[in-house]
Amino acid sequence: MAKTKTVAADVDASVLIDGRIESLGDWRGEALARMRKLIHEALPDVVETWKWMGTPVWEHNGIICTGESYKDKIKLTFAKGASLSDPAKLFNASLDGNMRRALDIVEGQKVDAVKFKALVKAAAALNASAKKKAPVKRAK
Repeated sequence: MAKTKTVAADVDASVLIDGRIESLGDWRGEALARMRKLIHEALPDVVETWKWMGTPVWEHNGIICTGESYKDKIKLTFAKGASLSDPAKLFNASLDGNMRRALDIVEGQKVDAVKFKALVKAAAALNASAKKKAPVKRAK
């Protein structure tokens, strides 16, 4: 089972994400569930959180991505996506920003599992490398 962080009212984030997937009740729920499963396969120790008034978030030494649901798509926004190599061209949204990149999934679209998991692992590696480079604060 995934590690999770507690959110308001002591409700486990994974339970809230389960509820979001179930509440969608259509292809969007299936797509979000599939992408969640791939994230967990790529990073078995990923931490699920629930932020920003109801957004599923996957973290590993920092935010990997968020999983937003819209009327016509599921959007996986990678917090540091602009810094990631994307040779498979999975990112198809938020391409002009200098920080984030996103993958919009529309009805009927299949995302290559192997390439997506590689992207998730690359995001985790980037977070880990940034954490190691963080300057040490010295006591005054």
